[in-house]
Amino acid sequence: MESPDNKILQEDIEKAASQNLPLENLKNARVMVTGATGLIGSQVVKFLLSLNRLKQMNITVLAFARSEEKAKKVFPYLEEEEHLELVLGDINRQIDYDGSVDYILHGASATSSKFFVSHPVETITTAIDGTKLLLDFAKDKQVKGVVYLSSLEVYGTPDEQAGLIGEADYGYIDPLSVRSSYSEGKRMVECLCVSYAQEYGVPIKIARLSQTFGAGVEYDDGRVFAEFARCAIEGKNIVLHTEGKTVRSYCYTMDAVTALLTILVKGESGQAYNVTNMNTAISIYDMAKLVCQVVPDSEITVERDIPEDLASFGYNPEMIVRLDSSKLQALGWQPTVDLQEMYERLIASMKATRS
Repeated sequence: MESPDNKILQEDIEKAASQNLPLENLKNARVMVTGATGLIGSQVVKFLLSLNRLKQMNITVLAFARSEEKAKKVFPYLEEEEHLELVLGDINRQIDYDGSVDYILHGASATSSKFFVSHPVETITTAIDGTKLLLDFAKDKQVKGVVYLSSLEVYGTPDEQAGLIGEADYGYIDPLSVRSSYSEGKRMVECLCVSYAQEYGVPIKIARLSQTFGAGVEYDDGRVFAEFARCAIEGKNIVLHTEGKTVRSYCYTMDAVTALLTILVKGESGQAYNVTNMNTAISIYDMAKLVCQVVPDSEITVERDIPEDLASFGYNPEMIVRLDSSKLQALGWQPTVDLQEMYERLIASMKATRS
C-alpha cells in the first residue's frame, strides 16, 4: 500500500485512482515532484504510485526533497519501491539530476503564515529564486509539462461584492506589508512562469489552490484547519484570534491532487486554473461552529480572544474569496468531498496517527 500507516488516506488514494481521470499521457512517464514530503506533494507521489499498482501505468516518480530522513518517514517503502526515486536537494540551489524528466509538479514553498512575517525575505527568495532554478531545469530537460502550485492569495483582497472570483479577477495587495511576501511572491512567480512559457517554450501551467486539507495532515500541523480539528479531538473550545469574518472556499487534499494532475496533462500552457470546491465557501467563524458539530460528544464551543499584537500572527486582512473553478472543471475534473466530510476524514486521520 502507498499509505500503510494511515487507513483513511489509503482509502482516499484508492478511491481517486478508481476515477476515470484523463491521465493516459502519464503512462511510462518520469514525473518529478518538488516539495515531495509536504502535505500535497507527498499525496501526489503516493497517488502516482497507486496508478502503477492499480492501473499498470509504469510511472517513475522522482521525489525531490531536502531531507532523506523525512523522506524515509513519509515513504517507508522508499528502498523497496522500484518506481520511486529520491532526489535530494534544496530548491534554492541548482538542481543536480542527470536523468530524464517528462513532467514536473513544483510544490516546494513556504506555507506558514508566521514564517511569512518572521522570514519575509526567505519567503520571497524561495518563491522567485527557487522557481527560476526549477524553470531553468525544466527548460534544459525539455519537459512535456510543468505545474506551478500557486495560491488563492494572488487575488489579494477582492471587492466585497465581487462574487465568484475567476482567473482574471484581482484585488488589492499592500506591497509595504511584510505579510505580502507570500502573496506578492506568488504573483511575481506566476509572471515568471508565463514569461518562461513565452520566451523559452516551457509548457507551464499554474494551479491556484484554495486552502487545502484532509487525511494525511500531521497532528501538530499549525494551520487553522488542523487547530480546529485538534480542538475537536481533545475536547477543547476553539479560540479565534480574529472576528472570523473572512470567507474562503476550500478543497479536499486528494481532490487537489487529481486537479493538479489534470492540469498537468490537459491544461493549456501559460494559463492559470483555480483549484477549489465551489460548494465549500464559508466564514472562519461558521467553519469553527461546523467543526464543533462534527464531534458532537466533545461539547466544545467557539470563543474569541483577539490579541493586541494581531499582526504577529501573520493573518491576512478580512476578505471574501469565493473561487470559481469552472475553467478547471471544463478539463474534466470534479471535486468529490464536501466541507463536513473533509473534517470528518481529517479528524479520523489525525486520531489514527496521533502519537
